[in-house]
Amino acid sequence: MFKHLATSGSIAALALAIAPTNALAQSGDSMTAPQSSNAADAVKSVPLIPRDALYGNPTRAGGQISPDGQWISWLAPHEGVMNVWIAPAASPDQARRMTSSTDRPIPQYFWAPDARSILYVQDKGGDENYLLYQVDVASGQERTLTPFENTRVQVVGTSNTITDKVLVGVNNRDPRLHDVHLLDLTTGELTPVMENSGYVGFLADDSLTLRWALQMNAAGGTDMFEITDGKVAETPRESTAMEDSLTTSVAGYTTDGKTLYWIDSRGRNTAALIAEDTTTGEKRIIAESDKADIGGTMTDPRTGEVEAYSVNYLRTEWTALDAEVGASLAFLGSQLEGDFGVQSRTHDDTKWVVWNDPLTGPTRVYVYDRPAGTLTEFYNSRPELEGAPLQPMHPVEIAARDGKPLVSYLTLPPGSDPDGDGVPDAAVPMVLLVHGGPWARDNYGFNRAHQWLANRGYAVLSVNFRGSTGLGKDFINAGNLQWGAAMHEDLLDAVSWAVAGGIALPEKVAIMGGSYGGYATLAGLTFTPETFACGVDIVGPSNLETLLETIPAYWEPMVKQFHERMGDPTTPEGLALLKERSPLYKAGEITKPLLIGQGANDPRVKQSESDQIVAAMQAAGVPVTYVLFPDEGHGFAKPVNNIAFNAVAENFLATCLGGRAEPVGDTVTSSTAQVLAGAEIVGLPTETTAQ
Repeated sequence: MFKHLATSGSIAALALAIAPTNALAQSGDSMTAPQSSNAADAVKSVPLIPRDALYGNPTRAGGQISPDGQWISWLAPHEGVMNVWIAPAASPDQARRMTSSTDRPIPQYFWAPDARSILYVQDKGGDENYLLYQVDVASGQERTLTPFENTRVQVVGTSNTITDKVLVGVNNRDPRLHDVHLLDLTTGELTPVMENSGYVGFLADDSLTLRWALQMNAAGGTDMFEITDGKVAETPRESTAMEDSLTTSVAGYTTDGKTLYWIDSRGRNTAALIAEDTTTGEKRIIAESDKADIGGTMTDPRTGEVEAYSVNYLRTEWTALDAEVGASLAFLGSQLEGDFGVQSRTHDDTKWVVWNDPLTGPTRVYVYDRPAGTLTEFYNSRPELEGAPLQPMHPVEIAARDGKPLVSYLTLPPGSDPDGDGVPDAAVPMVLLVHGGPWARDNYGFNRAHQWLANRGYAVLSVNFRGSTGLGKDFINAGNLQWGAAMHEDLLDAVSWAVAGGIALPEKVAIMGGSYGGYATLAGLTFTPETFACGVDIVGPSNLETLLETIPAYWEPMVKQFHERMGDPTTPEGLALLKERSPLYKAGEITKPLLIGQGANDPRVKQSESDQIVAAMQAAGVPVTYVLFPDEGHGFAKPVNNIAFNAVAENFLATCLGGRAEPVGDTVTSSTAQVLAGAEIVGLPTETTAQ
């Protein structure tokens, strides 16, 4: 929830907030057809893909190469928990485990710039208070670099030339504010650099000198202050209104400091990549698209100069600015089927770690030796999915009622679409899968939720409703103050499109999602109960007023933007709007089955958000199934818990929509799940209910 944009390509932009675990078809005038027995028989003839194969631990993930090219690294399970492993690049079979997590999987790790150690972050029970840890490559010795309680670390800056130090932000002094420190990776010493007096972020150059401080302004936009000799300017050099706040940012310096890059939507709709000459102040546009924002960049590991950029409308497309990088991307395109991308590079840029998504097969990862022109398989992420009946994803553009194009993605059940045109031969049950954020987006590519649900017999539709990011500021801002209103109408329009096009059976459409997607589920069952047959809400807020009252302390500096985009509880009209758009107050009007999943330690959407609506439904005599995980946060990180909830969910959906399901078995009892209400509704034994 509340996921903000970050520039990719360096560990300085490491996203420490973990999200919850998420041919052009034309609409026509044809009448909706009933699901044929042939379609149902076709699905039944296809093997069930085991939940474990999709939601269990991958064999390997997160492959990287050390900056000096001497080591390769990855995440892999040890005693069922994802840990960091490394091996010499020249002897990949000589692997050794570097970390010893025994409870929660390590969510993210990265190499220290000097390649002498591995750094990783970890929280406790999903509370998102991420601390920073270091493991020495030579000795295997591990230490905590931010040994504080109730503290969340941020990586503020790294350098191409100063490889034994990084800048980090820690909020141990004031939970609302991250003070900047220089972290010596050799000694572990933290040296204060700047005490934060109210800024939401900082930007440093290659010398690890702070150059910019960012602060929310009264309009809900961003003021950007230059920092000179450690002092923040009294007035901002650059500012945005709220309309540009999610699409404009300072994006980083070249190593020599002569160029400052911007992602900038001011004076335009889609965000362009702009280079500023730091001597003259002259700005020039490097890349732009009239369809979508510039979404990502590849920068030279030595010079910091942008070598390629991406635009993601229906699919991600890369354009090279550097001839040699262009030749390398062309080579990879000739060797790999489906989509691919670069996820790690050596400092001398001779070796890349490349992911390849064949779309209907498990993701593979390769080491690409650029001078030698060789591509060597590093690993297959999920070999158990080899030969599984995975289905293609169809990018589709759906028109909203006001004409706005909704970039969406559709996956159909196996055997339902023999000619592959993105429309089944007969309408099928459908799950509308709503992304979180809401300031995020769905993308094209392998999606395990799509594959899981399609395999069970459902069409799966994901919609980038207004408010979603990456598609221009006009589209984002069209969602302002539209929670449960125009944002929800986009979802309804997508359902109507699917029904009118003969894709979905109108009486068998479920809505499902996490975080904002959970809110959308509750909104669907309360505001428009006639549209959906049932709903699955995962860590979704039910009361927008209490949601804003309980945001994490470190979000307080940007609360003005939440008020402007959702509703301002400090004004009578804003508070009235928040209450009007809160499903809690219409809980008694729910008429369709509802399944709720919640993590007890969720810092973004507190357990009280689920508790409230469950209590309201029970008071109104409305049945509900409520599953709580005492050791999880904003989503279910532990595979055993994720699998348990999905086991309940697919059997719940089978009851509502008539699809098929793998038996629950002992998945719930072997997890930490507490079924606080409605165990009997989903056919669970009463002993799974917490006392």
